[in-house]
Amino acid sequence: MTEDVQEVETNRIVIVGAGLAALYAALNLAPHPVLMISPDPLGEGASSAWAQGGVAAAMGDPDSPDSHSKDTLAAGAGTVDPAVAQRVTQEARDHILDLTRRGAPFDRDSEGGYVLSREAAHSYARVVRVKGDQAGAEIMRALIAEVMATPSIQVLEGVMAAGLETEDGTVQGVWVEPSDMDHRAAPLLIKAPAVLLAGGGSGGLYKLTTNPPRIRGQVIGMAARAGAQIADAEFVQFHPTAIDMGEDPAPLATEALRGEGAILVNKDGERFMQAVHPDGELAPRDVVARAIYAQTQAGKRPALDTRAALGDAVTRQFPAVAAACARGGIDPVKGTIPVAAAAHYHMGGIATDLQGRATLGQLWVCGEASSTGLHGANRLASNGLLEALVFARICARDIAATTAPDPAEEVTLTFRPGGQAPDPQAVEQLRQIMTDHVGVLRDATGLQTALRQINLLEGAQPDCPAFRNMTATATLITAAALLREESRGAHCRLDFPETNGKVGTRSLMTLDAALRLRAEIVSEPT
Repeated sequence: MTEDVQEVETNRIVIVGAGLAALYAALNLAPHPVLMISPDPLGEGASSAWAQGGVAAAMGDPDSPDSHSKDTLAAGAGTVDPAVAQRVTQEARDHILDLTRRGAPFDRDSEGGYVLSREAAHSYARVVRVKGDQAGAEIMRALIAEVMATPSIQVLEGVMAAGLETEDGTVQGVWVEPSDMDHRAAPLLIKAPAVLLAGGGSGGLYKLTTNPPRIRGQVIGMAARAGAQIADAEFVQFHPTAIDMGEDPAPLATEALRGEGAILVNKDGERFMQAVHPDGELAPRDVVARAIYAQTQAGKRPALDTRAALGDAVTRQFPAVAAACARGGIDPVKGTIPVAAAAHYHMGGIATDLQGRATLGQLWVCGEASSTGLHGANRLASNGLLEALVFARICARDIAATTAPDPAEEVTLTFRPGGQAPDPQAVEQLRQIMTDHVGVLRDATGLQTALRQINLLEGAQPDCPAFRNMTATATLITAAALLREESRGAHCRLDFPETNGKVGTRSLMTLDAALRLRAEIVSEPT
């Protein structure tokens, strides 16, 4: 270590992230000492808190975990790992009951049973929700209260992970820096016995997204830059019903609205989904997203119509949607809600095994930054929070089995001046590139253009870890999309519209391989 590098050593397990997966893992690790790295105050800035639909779980007859697993496999378009799907769906009910014990106020009926919603591509109503569209926020609130009351958990707010320190393929610690981009400081290394990455996905790499502003692929990027293998990077899910009202990020109109009978229409009042898929509005998300996108491109301004299905009950049953509409001057009781397809969830991420272990030693991953094999090419609605819960506990148990629960001092960080913040203009250019060329519809020309442009942006700011994490993830998504010469699930190639067989293969790639492909594209004459 050189004199100008700061280093702090702890025997706490470091958890990068502050969403549902991070909180649940920290609680399941107790009494092992934990240090959570949170860029924002707990409850703010995490995708989990914005999740509206709920948690998918087979809670009773006639539904079953096997049926849930079959729906997961079908939605994933041939690339779901069956063993992962079986394990996650079998454990789902137990996690709902555990969250209930921890204070999550799930909607209940007059007899005390769970109120279940049906969402796209589910055979049954099996989405457990809170106050209609408040599941993520309310579950987070319950877990945050428990975390703050747990002595073994220390939370560092206002701190952001920037990179991983490795030695011989094993993670030694995490580089961190202040998350306030207006007050820069040189990165500081926290050395720890184990690291759990439980951060967000990559939706914010796109100009049109439903994700919080900080969720821009940084966690995936830092693991990739350290040498971790990345799986299924090309599979980015676009939510079909982001509210098209000019906000960045775009508010979400939960799929539960369509589960309650809301329909999709265009500016002419035409209900277009019935001609697209037998399940109409409840077709798989990739199908609905492409239909919405096609209507938008044709200038037909698609919209969600809740009037017949819900009437004025929409404002009471779905308060988050009602609040967003009010901000945008939209009245869902008297009119329709304009919608657009927006980057929403990354099925791909850091490759993990059934214990949540990455391909680097002493590194575990759970939540959206991971790629466990559950989602395949197209995530089944409300399986995201479920996967976060299941693998948070799996990771916690595996880490606990390999780490002694020794007492630990609280970690204090003192940053020195220095560091470099991402150029805001470059970040916006990167987001526009991803939306224009690596979005709902893709082709080789656009993907190659994206790689060239990402290369230029990265070259203009080579010494900023936060931006390099973003461009690493953007490069991996684009390179994997270029190599997958077929259309499958959420990945749709205009130049390769057919699917290569019912059963597909998962993509596996390192950043080095993606960068070699990018270099080849850059060197070719345009």
